[in-house]
Amino acid sequence: MSPFERYLTLWVALCIVAGIALGALLPGPFRALGRMEVAQVNIPVAVLIWAMIVPMLLRVDFAAMGQVAQHWRGIAVTVGINWLVKPFSMALLGWLFIGYLFRPWLPEGQVDSYIAGLILLAAAPCTAMVFVWSRLTDGDANFTLSQVALNDAIMLVAFAPVVGLLLGLSAITVPWDTLFLSVLLYIVLPLVAAQLWRRSLLASGGEAALQRTLKAINPVSLVALLTTLVLLFGFQGEQILAQPLVILLLAVPILIQVYFNAGLAYLLNRQCGSAHSVAGPSALIGASNFFELAVAAAIALFGFESGAALATVVGVLVEVPVMLSVVHIVTRTKGWYERA
Repeated sequence: MSPFERYLTLWVALCIVAGIALGALLPGPFRALGRMEVAQVNIPVAVLIWAMIVPMLLRVDFAAMGQVAQHWRGIAVTVGINWLVKPFSMALLGWLFIGYLFRPWLPEGQVDSYIAGLILLAAAPCTAMVFVWSRLTDGDANFTLSQVALNDAIMLVAFAPVVGLLLGLSAITVPWDTLFLSVLLYIVLPLVAAQLWRRSLLASGGEAALQRTLKAINPVSLVALLTTLVLLFGFQGEQILAQPLVILLLAVPILIQVYFNAGLAYLLNRQCGSAHSVAGPSALIGASNFFELAVAAAIALFGFESGAALATVVGVLVEVPVMLSVVHIVTRTKGWYERA
C-alpha cells in the first residue's frame, strides 16, 4: 500500500476536523455549494464522485469473467455473502443497534436515516481496495479479478432492488426515481466510461500504459474522496459537535458486520475446499464495501445534511484499519486453514 492509502483513516479524521471548522467559519460558501443542483443531483459532488469512481472501475477487466468457472466454489461463497447475507445482516444490525439499543443517545429525527446509510454502505461490494487486500494475503489474482468483475456486473441490476427492498422493510420512503438516477449516474455511466478508457489505453500502449495511468490517477481518486468528506462535514458539523458520540455508535454495527461476513466467507471456503489463496480474498471481498458509491447514493437520496450521508462516511473512517486487521487474521491462520 502507498503511504497515502495506509494512513487513509488519519486523512479522513483530518477532513472531519477541517470540514467542521470550515463549515462553522464559512457557512455561506457551503450553503451555496449545496444549492448547486440539477434534477436533485448536486453538481460539485457529482464531479467529485466521478473522480473517485472512474479510476476504481478502470481496474476492472470484464474479460476475467471467463475465469469464473475455475474458482466456482470461492465465487459462489463470495457472491452469496455479498448479495444474500451482507446487506441483510447490516440491516438487521442497524435495526438492533441504531433503531433499538442506541436509540436513546441518537437524535430521534435521524435514526431512520442512519439505518438507511448503513444499508447503502453494505449493498455494494468493494471494487478497488480489494486488489490491495488480496495482494497482502497472497491471494489468487485471477480469482480476485474475476470476482470483482462479476460483482460489478451483478451490481448493475441488483443494487437498486436490494436497497429499495431493505429501505422499504425499514419503513423508509424509497425515492425510486432518485435511486435509479443514482444507479445510472454512479454505476452505469462511470462503468461504461471506465471500460472505454481502459480499451483505449490497452489499444494504444498495452498493459504498461494502463498501469502507468492507474498509478497516476490513484491519488486523484483519494483526493476527490477526501474533498467530498470536507464538504459533508461542513454541512454535518453542527450536528456532530452537538452529539460527538454519534460516530462511535454508528461504527459498532459496521465493525460487527465486517468481522461476521469475513469470518463466514472464510469458514465456508474452508468447508468447500477452496485454496487459501482464494479464501483470503473471498473473505475480504465479502466484508468490504464500495464506500464511494455508498457516499454518492446517500447524498443523492437523502442530502448532504442527512444521517445517511454521515453513516456512510463512518464506513470510510473505519475501512482501512478494520480491513488490515482482517488481512492479519487471514494470514496468521493460514496454517490452521490448510490443515483442513
